[in-house]
This record gives sequence, structure tokens and C-alpha cells, in this order.
Amino acid sequence: RMASRYFGKAFLANSCCWLMQFLCMCQHLPRIRALSSSSSSSNYQFSPSQRLSKLLQDEMDGTGSRSGNPNPILLPCCYDGLTARLVARAGFDATFMTGFGVSAVNGFPDTQLVSFQEMQQSCLRVNEGLLSAALEEAQQQQQQQPIQAIPCIADGDTGYGNAVNVKRTIYGYAQTGMAGVMIEDQVAPKRCGHVKGKSVVPFAEAVQRVRAAADARDEYTQHFGIAGPLILARTDALKTDGFEAAIERCLAFLDAGADMTFLEAPESVEQMQEYCRRVPGPKLANMLEQGSTPILPPSQLKEMGYTMAAYPLTLLSASVNVMQESLQRIAKGQSTDDIILPFAQTKDAVGFTRYAKEEERYKAD
Repeated sequence: RMASRYFGKAFLANSCCWLMQFLCMCQHLPRIRALSSSSSSSNYQFSPSQRLSKLLQDEMDGTGSRSGNPNPILLPCCYDGLTARLVARAGFDATFMTGFGVSAVNGFPDTQLVSFQEMQQSCLRVNEGLLSAALEEAQQQQQQQPIQAIPCIADGDTGYGNAVNVKRTIYGYAQTGMAGVMIEDQVAPKRCGHVKGKSVVPFAEAVQRVRAAADARDEYTQHFGIAGPLILARTDALKTDGFEAAIERCLAFLDAGADMTFLEAPESVEQMQEYCRRVPGPKLANMLEQGSTPILPPSQLKEMGYTMAAYPLTLLSASVNVMQESLQRIAKGQSTDDIILPFAQTKDAVGFTRYAKEEERYKAD
């Protein structure tokens, strides 16, 4: 009897905790209904996924905001609120939340030691960082029109389980304001696509993952009246099953409803060119420095047919490099003045400038 009381109380506590988390999560749902397809000519796309869709279409057509741009859409990858703010403040059109980076700042390698909930919480922080940067820019320009945060594609790994789990992942990421979600075909626990030991699930299972993700996107739109996140379908089959098998998967993913494809870790320019030639639709190039894929200038990637170019480790690797150098100097009693920002710039980067203005605005007499 005492045990049943204990477990009953534990269940009630856990249920209340889950309910509070759900209510907090719902606060982050977009407040404005997605624009209908007939309003695509508007300058403002209120749904994150619609903003991303418009950006991709402009890139592929060479129109709108992408007219005359010699490069594909550049995606410096973020992994927390600060890096999201920095990417947005630097003027980029979009970003990508990297699972490698999220794992790293939690103290782990990119081997799926970070859970769905931890990734979802990172999406919330990234979205807040992007929104705060957009709000700052709007206030600086005294902009009266709706605020537009840059869209973010988030790493959904393998979807954290079977096809039903994949659907929950899409719903969960949508609730945090993500414009797109990447789902891949690795066996769980997955790992960085440029390290040893990865493997992929069978072809049929991989396609069903993507189909479930696409269904979740459409169902989210239907049920909430807000466009669900676009689906970026990734395959790691090139390393395990060969190039032809990887191309077959990319084409099958499109047939299953994916909006974009990502052939991970091509090992030559020729493979990159062939992928772009044979697979239609938006495509992502992964520019991981010192990885398996040749690092090419953005303009050359665009000439090949790539729509986006992600830089997954650049910010993380650069920051680790400077932090290690700073630690070595501190240990030796040496100055770090030449490798750190002035204090005023650091405060501005993290948001103190806007905070001070808001504090003054609401100061009590």
C-alpha cells in the first residue's frame, strides 16, 4: 500500500511536470497563421517554414532576395542562443542548428548521447537568439513592419526512434519555431557523418522515416493552420552502400515527400557534380573543414547546382581554438588582450545594449 501511494505521487508529480513543460512549449507556437499560397508575393512570410520555402525558391529561380547572388544560401551553423544571435547579426539569410555543436556544448561527441528533449530545448534557445537579433535590428531601423527572424533548419538526427517517434520529433521542433528539420538514415545511435563506424538502416525503413516526417509536416499544417517545417532528408549510404545506392535513396526520399536532400560526405568533386545533376530540388552541401568532402568556394558550389552550403563546425572549432589559447595564456600568466573583444563589444553581442534600453524604458519614476 505504501509503495502504491509512493508511485501514485511520483506519477502525479511527473504528470504535472510534463504538463508544465507542454504549456511552456505551447507558448512558443507561432501566433500568426501561415500565409496562404496566394499571398506568396507578400514581402512577409510569417511562418518560419514559409520564409525558408520562399528563400529556397528565390535561390533556385535567381529571383527576389537571391537575385544576382553568386553564392548559394550560406548556412553558418549555430548550436545555442549566442551563436544564433551572431549568425543573424552578421547578416546571413538562414542558419542550421548542428547536432555536432549541440552535443559538444553539452560535453559529448556527436554520437547521439544527447536526447530528443535536449535537442528540442536547444531549438528553443536558438529560436530565442534569432528572434532577439531580429528585434534588435527592427528597433535600430525603427521598423514598423512585422519582425522577420532568419529561418533555421534543425538537426533531427534519426528521429529518436521509429517512424512514430520521427513524427513526434517534427511536431516538437515545429513548436520551437524551426523552419526545417533534417532526418537521416543512419542506425541509432548515429554519429557524425565524417567519422568511422556509421551504418544505415535498410532502404525501406529509411524511406518510411522520411515519409513519416513529411506526413507530420502536412498534419501539423492541417491541424494547426501553420505551415509545418520543411523536411531535409539526409543519406549516409554513400560510405556504406556506395554512390548509386545513395543516389537511389535521395530520389526515393523526394518521392516520399522530402522538400530537400542531403548526400552526406561525397569524396570527390565528380561525386558532388553527379549528385547535383541527377537529383532535382534543393540540395545541401556540407562544408566540414578537414572532413571527407572537398571544400569548395561557394560560387563553385552554386555552379554545380547546390542550393545551400552549411558550415557545421566553423564557429565551434574557431571558438575552441581561441579558448584553448586563452587558457594556455592564463596558465602562463600572459595577457589575452589581443585575442579577446573589448568588453563593450562583448556586452553588445550578448544583448546588454538592448536590455539597457528596455530597462530605461520601463524605469519607475
